[in-house]
Amino acid sequence: MKPIVALAVCAALGSGLVAGVFFAFSTFVMPALARLPPEQGVAAMQSINVTAINRWLMGALFGTAGLCVWLAVASLRWSSDPGASLRLAGCAVYLVGAILVTIVCNVPRNEALAAVAPDGAAAAELWPRFLAQWVAWNHVRMGAALAASALLILAMARTHSGASNALPDSPASDGRR
Repeated sequence: MKPIVALAVCAALGSGLVAGVFFAFSTFVMPALARLPPEQGVAAMQSINVTAINRWLMGALFGTAGLCVWLAVASLRWSSDPGASLRLAGCAVYLVGAILVTIVCNVPRNEALAAVAPDGAAAAELWPRFLAQWVAWNHVRMGAALAASALLILAMARTHSGASNALPDSPASDGRR
């Protein structure tokens, strides 16, 4: 296996894993917290935000980002490779849509939530707005991480199939099998 393909495999798996985490939050964690009274929902989310900072989640989230940076540099260096443009696109989508959105949109909301007492009036006022905005940006992160994974997989298929636009095991463009 070429080193660039190994990097792409790891980045695709990492971005898929991160997409799954974001999917879980969008589809059942946050809806479950939204069903709780505000003081309980805020307290639970504050606890999640503390426990989320661990080597496993941070390793998956930022380790994948590191792989994407390496992969993007390698793809620029070997830009004649048939999958280079798709690898670059996948890396860019992950870095902007998952990492930058996390840093610019979700983390500040988590920090604002951490600053309120769960049973206070500020928490009751903040909670509905937090839910709507945080979940909306989480949907963006989920979609970006999933799209990045798909782009990286397509890049591997393109690299595997050579310079053609056909995916492996698809009919050749001239009609031969």
